[in-house]
Amino acid sequence: MEVALAVVIGALYAAGLYMMLRRSMVKLIAGLVLLGYASNLLIFVVSRLTRARPPLVPEGAQGIAEPFADPVPQALILTAIVIGFGLQAFALVLVRRAYQAVNNDDLDQVTASDRPDLQR
Repeated sequence: MEVALAVVIGALYAAGLYMMLRRSMVKLIAGLVLLGYASNLLIFVVSRLTRARPPLVPEGAQGIAEPFADPVPQALILTAIVIGFGLQAFALVLVRRAYQAVNNDDLDQVTASDRPDLQR
């Protein structure tokens, strides 16, 4: 199972980087989303996949009995999902505003519109 997930993570990182290297601003955002998914999945896989009990200490016990699920990676992933969603929403609004200002989705054209010596 871990090997299949490692292949999926690698494919998500590769697709995300490929999309971010394209000229379109929308593809840049899609690549950012894919990198976020890959990072969340990587944290999940690194924390070891276990089907276990929740990490609760029973009453009267000195510690948690093995095996138990680690709550830290779950909290990290939930936090990353919330921050990633906020970043994606901000980036979409920023791209929409840039498109309205320039009437073009190409990053080279957006850069050229800022510099008078590159305008055609």
